Amino acid sequence: MEEGLRERKKRETRQRIADIAMGLFMAKGFDNVTVAEVARTADVSVNTVFNYFSTKEDLFADKQDVAVERAPGVLREREPGESVVRAFRRDFFDAIDTRDWRYGLNAGADVFARVVSDAPSLVAKLRELHERRENALARALADELEADADDITPRLAATHILNTTRILTHYSTRRLLAGEDWESIEPDLRAQAEKAFDLLESGIGGLLAGKGTAQQRDPEAEDEEAEGED
Repeated sequence: MEEGLRERKKRETRQRIADIAMGLFMAKGFDNVTVAEVARTADVSVNTVFNYFSTKEDLFADKQDVAVERAPGVLREREPGESVVRAFRRDFFDAIDTRDWRYGLNAGADVFARVVSDAPSLVAKLRELHERRENALARALADELEADADDITPRLAATHILNTTRILTHYSTRRLLAGEDWESIEPDLRAQAEKAFDLLESGIGGLLAGKGTAQQRDPEAEDEEAEGED
């Protein structure tokens, strides 16, 4: 349906407030900016800000609903015959190519990560967001698989897939925070992503197979050693 004028103005106002708030958060740090300052800079009232955002943390995570919906969206939009892992592999590499924000690979992701790490309430907010994404993907997988309520397969799959993308994002962000440029990180990130998604597809059943935690010893050699001691 075509967006009405009232809805468009509300959407634009919400986006303007969010953009102004994010600029202040990036420049000053989350805990050093008040909602009143955001409202004053955006030329709206504090009540108007809270009409659009329930909490200050929601103001920071203004795209959280889009981020949550993106995970089941990748599942629904997969190509004919494409597995869920293949769909997420393709989506992640597309994000690398475009440096899209959905996996935290956009320019400025390091600044975003630093602001989050400096504010405990944002760390909790991002943890909650990750749980919401995982729940949404698990529900979508359960629907597609027509899984019973007691079937843990959808939850296991959602957890493994989204933790894989989160760890890859952390790998990239950590190196950005260390001062490396994207050009040096990108090829390594691609290689790590290939390994990660290969592991998702093949499983970890063969990981460390045949490699014990302690060095294996020859029983006959042990017997000879014991006789020598006698």
